[in-house]
Amino acid sequence: MKYALHKWFALLWMCACCLMVTPRVFAASPANVLLIGQVAEPQSLDPQVATAANDSRILVNIYDGLVRNGAGKLDIEPSLAERWEISAEGLTYTFHLRPNVKFQDGSPVNAEAVKFTFERMLDKQNPYYSTGPFPLSFFFSTIDHISTPDASTIVFSLKEPFAPFLSNLATPTGLIVSPEAVKKYGKEFGRHPVGSGAFGFSEWQSNQRVVLNANAHYWDGKPELQTLVFRPITDGNTRVAEMLSGGIDTLVEVPPDSVKLFANNPKFELHQAVGPHVWYVMLNTQVPPFNDVRVRQAVNYAINKQSMVDNILQGSAAVADGPIPSAFGWAHSNDVKPYPYDPQKARELLKAAGAEGAKLTFYVTEGGSGMLDPIPMATAIQADLKAVGLDVSIQTYEWNTYLSKVNAGLNKQTNMAEMAWMTNDPDTLPFLTLRTQAWPDKGGFNSGYYSNPEVDALLEKARSSTSQEERGRLYQQVQALVHQDAPWIFVANWKQNAVTSARVKNFALQPNFTLLLNHVSKQ
Repeated sequence: MKYALHKWFALLWMCACCLMVTPRVFAASPANVLLIGQVAEPQSLDPQVATAANDSRILVNIYDGLVRNGAGKLDIEPSLAERWEISAEGLTYTFHLRPNVKFQDGSPVNAEAVKFTFERMLDKQNPYYSTGPFPLSFFFSTIDHISTPDASTIVFSLKEPFAPFLSNLATPTGLIVSPEAVKKYGKEFGRHPVGSGAFGFSEWQSNQRVVLNANAHYWDGKPELQTLVFRPITDGNTRVAEMLSGGIDTLVEVPPDSVKLFANNPKFELHQAVGPHVWYVMLNTQVPPFNDVRVRQAVNYAINKQSMVDNILQGSAAVADGPIPSAFGWAHSNDVKPYPYDPQKARELLKAAGAEGAKLTFYVTEGGSGMLDPIPMATAIQADLKAVGLDVSIQTYEWNTYLSKVNAGLNKQTNMAEMAWMTNDPDTLPFLTLRTQAWPDKGGFNSGYYSNPEVDALLEKARSSTSQEERGRLYQQVQALVHQDAPWIFVANWKQNAVTSARVKNFALQPNFTLLLNHVSKQ
């Protein structure tokens, strides 16, 4: 199969060259191979190291977690764990593993493997802690210790009740890795991933492709497809051209301007689904002028977000009103409304704060998962801020370089940076990006250094409550406070989309922004 793929890629390349002269003359890809156009090169295929949705779309096909979000929903259902019990006080979670499951390297999926997965990222004394870093280990910081009464039972004892625990286990960070593979490859495990999922890793050619092959022994049934090929194509126009010409079968994160090319075209199927996503601009609250709340509110009034959603994003998103998207209906406050477009109000606030004519540096990415149309959006923001007297200088970076700069925390010369998050629990985004204890030097993603002790207390209380009703009330208070403090420019909530060719069947977008491809087929 590998040889056949190489031969086919060679043919594809020759046809791609011909495409420059004769558009839309392309070799049909084999029926058992699915080619997916991704927005960027993966960072890592180690699920505890990776942070981007771009990577997660690959990871969920290689690995399984103890639990998972069911197809088409955010509810939790069994995966490697057949069942579980939670103690009455919410401090102990006992999982019972599915029998006779093996990793793709033949080693057993047992309680020790699960324990290894979590202790590797949580215990600094663990001999494999150096295979990190593990930037999302936050998700499991409430674990006190893990015990394994027998090979199929694993018990998590928590330091305190933690309501999002099951949701976090269902994230890519909770996927279970093969201890034998980690021991073999060490820090290079992310280039040699081994899980128990529907597809096993075959090859990773940098900036060209990641190839996975079907796991014939998958416990949840052999996949329909033999091979998945994830191709990084960072330029949106090139991705669209590849889709139109047949160079790829599936295009995720369709550039907004191109959606109409695929809608109502019988050669393609357009998929759209809502999900918990927020696109925002973080503001550096440590240095002037954004250390003044009036300036932060002013830039929220100054930007015409509805125009951006309608004209740049072509209706593929809605205007955001805060850090908790409306997809979490039980935790979202409908009383909090988006800042209206009011440039006069913005000018008044800037004048009151003495910030008229301020010069601002704005970090912008060329692309990236969930980032929509980042350069045109940044340019629109720059123009709107210029209209109220702010002088914005844009600095653009490739996605992975961008992440390394922004995740480290904005320096004192950088005032603004774009970012987007997709989550499966209302706790995740504010806990990792808005708490005082989530500043980058403490291991979090609060790169704009926002701090409000009241928000901190509400978030801590919400995650320790076992009542969803109480949690909902607390997150709604967080939403109102953060909206007032305006540490971000709240811009858009994306309606995720993808296009498949008419040959692809049973494809569906997931609310948690992953791609489950084990039931997809191609004619």
